[in-house]
Amino acid sequence: MTYRIRGLDPAPFRHLYGLDDAALAAEQVVRMKVTAKPDAPCRVELVDVDPGETVLLVNYEHLPVATPYRSAHAIFVREGAEDAAEFVDTIPEPLAIRLLSVRAFDADGMMTDADVFEGSELDRRIEEFFADPRVAYLHAHNAGRGCFAARIDRA
Repeated sequence: MTYRIRGLDPAPFRHLYGLDDAALAAEQVVRMKVTAKPDAPCRVELVDVDPGETVLLVNYEHLPVATPYRSAHAIFVREGAEDAAEFVDTIPEPLAIRLLSVRAFDADGMMTDADVFEGSELDRRIEEFFADPRVAYLHAHNAGRGCFAARIDRA
């Protein structure tokens, strides 16, 4: 099974880079300095941000579908992130090292399946989810805090 995991497009976040704290607060965004690794996974670059760098904690609508599953949640974006990561048949480290909740969706945005497991199992579990022809894409979330981690598509 061939699959693709992409980071988020940085375009919706660029206008936030460099804003002062008051301007960020007006956008309901919080700037944070990273103090430990792994602690702040950037959803654009799909890496854990290094201590000393800054991230923006933003609310992001990761599932903009016209179903009851429409969803948004807090995510981290490294301030200044410009290049969306792309992994084909490879699991990015921030997903591989965390407990994940993975949800399968059909083309209409309806959930068809879900499970919680260690990220080290993700490669095998992607194959199992995509064995169901109804599954159009997967959403991975960090199981503990519920943050959206990445979308997984058939490649």
